[in-house]
Amino acid sequence: MRRVCVFCGSNPGARPEYAQSAAALGRLIAESGLELVYGGGNVGLMGVVADAALAAGGRVIGVIPEALMKWEVGHAGLTELRVVASMHERKAAMADLADGFIALAGGIGTMEELFEVWTWGQLGLHTKPLGFLDVAGFFRHLHQFLDHMAAEGFVKQRHRDMVAVDEDPARLLASLRDYAAPTTVRVINRLTT
Repeated sequence: MRRVCVFCGSNPGARPEYAQSAAALGRLIAESGLELVYGGGNVGLMGVVADAALAAGGRVIGVIPEALMKWEVGHAGLTELRVVASMHERKAAMADLADGFIALAGGIGTMEELFEVWTWGQLGLHTKPLGFLDVAGFFRHLHQFLDHMAAEGFVKQRHRDMVAVDEDPARLLASLRDYAAPTTVRVINRLTT
């Protein structure tokens, strides 16, 4: 693993723990000799994780759509800032650049980004690890719902188990390094009449 993509909020959130964990993860990525790939913004948790990685001597690649350059204030101090035409291009570029993915606290966009790469992994389009850095129980209810989806037969347990969850950045990064993708098998079972 050379590069880790971090999906996170363009807002700082309501608790200081969110920014503290973003900074800890950014530092850890840099100190581990990994490169950070993220959404290219200079605001919210996005700015915190990038600034922490840069301050620790790391390389940071941001990918941001033209339309969000003003909203998310494209980060001018990155190792590399790629400006793309659309959100679709942003996600594809981040996925191509990264060898693993971590979601921090965030909103709809953060969830959508991680769920898309999770879906791609489920379908065998990549074998890259994924994880949630669960600070202050932010993802607790989501994981309960994911367990419910598996119990109700809509998510196979092997796909549910694809995503690591930890509140400690170092343990989460270690889990990503140890990841072994499940064997891809047919996902959809046809109903017979």
